[in-house]
Amino acid sequence: MDTGGDEPAPTYAGAMANIKIPGTDLDVSGLVFGTNIFGWSIHNQSEANRLLDAVVDAGINFLDSADMYVQWHAGGVGGESETMIGSWLATSGKRDQVVIATKVGKMTTRPGLRRDNIIAAVNDSLRRLGTDHIDLYYAHRDDQDTPLEETLSAFHELVLAGKVLALGASNYSAKRLRDAHAVAEANSLTPYVALQNEYNLVTREHYESDSVPAITELGLVGFPYFGLASGFLSGKYRPGVAVDSVRQDRVVKDYLTEDNVNTLQQVVEVSDKHASAPATVAIEWLRRQPGVHAPIVSARNVNQLDALLARVNLSEEDMAALSR
Repeated sequence: MDTGGDEPAPTYAGAMANIKIPGTDLDVSGLVFGTNIFGWSIHNQSEANRLLDAVVDAGINFLDSADMYVQWHAGGVGGESETMIGSWLATSGKRDQVVIATKVGKMTTRPGLRRDNIIAAVNDSLRRLGTDHIDLYYAHRDDQDTPLEETLSAFHELVLAGKVLALGASNYSAKRLRDAHAVAEANSLTPYVALQNEYNLVTREHYESDSVPAITELGLVGFPYFGLASGFLSGKYRPGVAVDSVRQDRVVKDYLTEDNVNTLQQVVEVSDKHASAPATVAIEWLRRQPGVHAPIVSARNVNQLDALLARVNLSEEDMAALSR
């Protein structure tokens, strides 16, 4: 983990520095906008359009979705996020201004990574998005019941057909990433170039010990999700405090522990020191970790974007205090 060195803390010229995804022509912003809010927190298309316009205007060109978003929501069946993005693309004309990532494998009606399912799922996603190609297509989970050769061959077909430009893996272990890389290399198939696993200040061990070595070894880019621990690290979720949010139950279940509250208190102390929002500090810490190329962040409204886009000049002491 990066706790700084003897050099002075860096100053940042701006929030967005683009990243080239290896082996592709895709240049993506230093933040990824997560779109599982569409169909969950946001149901009104006009509201979604305003938010997406603001995201792009702020310099974020990378949108992350999945076919299964948001089937966990009451009444959700999956595809809601892609459909709302597609509606925005149709009215805004901004398809050439954004890099779109989506995923296959976790939707209950399109489960797993068999060839037939991947082919059907990508066509469903393209239809909902209203586009002829997906820039980055993820295996949303590791389907160990399907041979890697079958999964990677199906993905390779999509690349050759121009329906997908690049491939990524989500919720994969380092071992399975290495196995997939070996299969792709041995069979001249398109390899995974990106990894999307969970990583934040309160969920660290697996990413740091397992994901980062594989990212480094295989030359991947890391786009960690839950960068704010479903909003817990924004500071609004506290023991005994009711929050008007669709994420309330998830945060209480997954993150509201004594240790995590202590970590949050450290985030708040550092943010108070710098007159910054806790979310700004938590994302800044994440951006400066090995194996992190662009964190995935999300917002329910335009006002929440400010804390995500802001930069804070954390000192070596700040980084060490947060990392403890």
